[in-house]
Amino acid sequence: MKTIKLLLAVTLFSSIMSSCYTEVIVEDPIIDEPGITLHQLLSSYELWYVNINETTGNGEVPFLQRAFTVSFRNGTLFANNNISGIGSNGNGYGIDVGIYATDYNIVDIDHDVDGYYPLRVYQIGVNRIRLHDSATNTSYYLTGYQRSNFDYDFVFYDNIHYLLQEFTAWKKTYTSQAGMLNQFDDENFLAFLAGGNDDTFLSSTDSVNTPIADLIYDYEGVYTVYDVEGDPYSKVLTLDYDYLDNEYFELNVINDETIELYHPDSGTTYEFQGRGYIQYLRSSTDANSTKLKQTNKKRKKIINKKFNKDDFKK
Repeated sequence: MKTIKLLLAVTLFSSIMSSCYTEVIVEDPIIDEPGITLHQLLSSYELWYVNINETTGNGEVPFLQRAFTVSFRNGTLFANNNISGIGSNGNGYGIDVGIYATDYNIVDIDHDVDGYYPLRVYQIGVNRIRLHDSATNTSYYLTGYQRSNFDYDFVFYDNIHYLLQEFTAWKKTYTSQAGMLNQFDDENFLAFLAGGNDDTFLSSTDSVNTPIADLIYDYEGVYTVYDVEGDPYSKVLTLDYDYLDNEYFELNVINDETIELYHPDSGTTYEFQGRGYIQYLRSSTDANSTKLKQTNKKRKKIINKKFNKDDFKK
């Protein structure tokens, strides 16, 4: 592996000597390889994962605040703004959201909706960069991956709140025969609100054949997602029903539009499928239009509590 790195470094160094690009400024001298151009650095990884919980500063760069990943491909900026469909939309890169150019240590981004942003780039690790917006004194930290080694399962579970919010409603499609009868059996639809109500859910006992637009939600409560100690691929979902006494469910992702809720107290397993997919930064209502429109969805720092079963003993 070291030999390959050295050969790559020599090749890149030769290319740099014969090109008009200059070297990337390295903030912390922790990388022992020769500097490469900013253009080469940004395109050396197919996906840059935006570690939103590491963001520093009091401002924001809107398109980075929405994105789970960004990609720099031959002057075109791509982004995965949705968890559902990540890995398949745009061959994994997501959707075309703008253009970019590099100038010494600055990447100039012209976003289709948010406009022009000159961001200073610092290389802080072999596959780690910091994008700094001097106008708001805000920094975003990105980790580079190839599509072949990107851990999509981890991203799903690490951002499970946003998957829940990417559908207008979740329709119950399966209830196991095993398990005791309980009141949650009657709940056929769930909705998880985005925006300023990130901890609010709605539920409905309407018939499963009811169109999404005609649903009447008869309950509004608070939901919470918990981490499971030692297992980043497991989550626990609590739904604070007054009459169900804050029930908890083991939450599993079956695919990007189907979740499984296992109710330990009754031993019942439920499956819900997402209905009414909400694509963030999507094409306008004119199918032939190339214009994009913005939504209010933004990511924010979320640190889940650790699940403690004793807290839910009845």
